[in-house]
Amino acid sequence: MSGVLAPRLSRSDRTVSAAAETLAGRRSGLRAWLPFFGPAVIASIAYMDPGNFATNIQSGASHGYMLLWVVVTANLVAMLFQAMSAKLGVVTGCSLARLCRTHFPTPVTLVMWVVSEIAAMATDLAETIGAAIAISLLFGMPMVPALMVTFVVTYALLTLQSRGFRPLELIIAGFVGVICLSYLIELIIAPPDWGAFAYHAVVPQLAGPDSVMLAVGIVGATVMPHAIYLHSALMPQRIPTRTDAERRQVLRFSNREVIIALGLAGLVNLAMVTMAATMFHQGHSDVGEIETAYRTLLPLMGVAAAGAFMTALLASGVSSSVVGTMAGQTIMQDFVGFRIPLWLRRLVTMLPSLAVVSAGVDATDALVMSQVVLSLVLPVPMLALLHLTGRRDVMGAFVNRRSTQVLAWTTTLLVISLNGILLLQTFGVPLNLLTGE
Repeated sequence: MSGVLAPRLSRSDRTVSAAAETLAGRRSGLRAWLPFFGPAVIASIAYMDPGNFATNIQSGASHGYMLLWVVVTANLVAMLFQAMSAKLGVVTGCSLARLCRTHFPTPVTLVMWVVSEIAAMATDLAETIGAAIAISLLFGMPMVPALMVTFVVTYALLTLQSRGFRPLELIIAGFVGVICLSYLIELIIAPPDWGAFAYHAVVPQLAGPDSVMLAVGIVGATVMPHAIYLHSALMPQRIPTRTDAERRQVLRFSNREVIIALGLAGLVNLAMVTMAATMFHQGHSDVGEIETAYRTLLPLMGVAAAGAFMTALLASGVSSSVVGTMAGQTIMQDFVGFRIPLWLRRLVTMLPSLAVVSAGVDATDALVMSQVVLSLVLPVPMLALLHLTGRRDVMGAFVNRRSTQVLAWTTTLLVISLNGILLLQTFGVPLNLLTGE
């Protein structure tokens, strides 16, 4: 018997083939959905990055369970915008950045590119420093060598892109699983007051200027610019669609994935606040830094709790740094059509982190300042996304419904206003009129 052996299909090729079978009606149930699982999981990492750790720890330690409702609200906003970003990519076959270059004047596009690159660097600053803090505390390593280890690990993971989209999606999903498992362990070690948890998750409540500012920080820095850009870019690369009927099918699966992936991210954020409320609020309410939280957990709750906390931070920092670099690649090549080698991209985005640590700047302060930069840049992708998904000449039959557009614009204006308040607070502007005190 003779013949030529068929080449072995890659994971990505098998995923595309399985998705085609689903679109043709030959798959059902979980087997039908799995090929479409991946992009929202990657985007969800942005909502579990080290910047969230710092804000959520401070929230739980200072105010207990009270601000859980803010986390729920912020997560719903994130779901709306990530679903819209995914829709833009599926319907147009282009990323948000590429469509901005097509539909906006060149000077506007160049300005958007510059501020978006700044956002990518600010994002990487938070993520890389978060991973380095975890490595430093877990292994007793100085911060600069810990940063170099982070660089090597994230670069190695990014090289998986050469094997197609699927391997990196699965790796990121694994990191998400580690983060979720770590916080499940935290909740088992120190069970929360579930009655208070349920009440404060749905009942809005504030108590003075500090709680107002923390609420603003949680909501105002939730929707990440790079996640909006990246999600739209991930969709066209995955599953080819030829008809509107197929696009509707893909969007149904995408929306389900957004709900599940960002729902998990929301649960992790709720667990962060809950853990801090349970372990720190009574007796350690001044805990506001990641390092302090770790050193307080160690004698208070034991090695398992402290280790789970640092493991989650490490998984968050490494995976979000990978995703941030991917977003940076998309921003550069789709805004200005320019591509640089992956190692150079990773090095450039890591330089601010190295400079900050070498200068002796407090790591948590650096995380806070990175969130301020993101707050300044956030309106750019949000407004562009709303403008483009509301245009019939861009979206055709998939243009946003009027109700969706009104909800999205209202949410956008709210988030921008909250970001403005956050910036005013950061620069010391008194907000007595807002807080009533």
